[in-house]
Amino acid sequence: MHLEPIPDHLQENLKILFVGFNPSIRSSETGFHYANPNNRFWKILYEAGLTPRKFAPEENRKLLSLGYGLTNIVARPTKEAAEISKAEYAEGAALLQQKIKKYQPKAVCFVGKGVYQEYSKKRSISWGVQENSVIPGIVEYVAPSSSGLVRMKQEEIVEIYKGLKEFN
Repeated sequence: MHLEPIPDHLQENLKILFVGFNPSIRSSETGFHYANPNNRFWKILYEAGLTPRKFAPEENRKLLSLGYGLTNIVARPTKEAAEISKAEYAEGAALLQQKIKKYQPKAVCFVGKGVYQEYSKKRSISWGVQENSVIPGIVEYVAPSSSGLVRMKQEEIVEIYKGLKEFN
């Protein structure tokens, strides 16, 4: 079964660029970011006060009007992130740096510590704003993955995402 990557939603002057691991099978099937019903991304953004209402995955392009972009470190859809090779991560991290340099968002939110580890090659990472950005002048922000597999309480995850409001 060949799965198609999904389109990035990018433009200049973004407030926040959200970066996930890679598209899920469901996202590939629908063409929308965070389309798996078990993924809490849309609910988290709303509960954190980043969106005026809970958007549906098929409205993902509308985030651009709020100043939010969407991309992934790896474009290839998989059932789980464990299927992604080190070579794919290295290539994806280089492409992501090019996108960030081109579009110059105020902040880049990495949706999961693992995404940021693959991007930055750093191992010790805390939630929130990171010291020593990979690209000087760009705020790098690490938030928990919105996957339903994450075992953090929803309230704790939402609290971390609320820190992004300072970039609105």
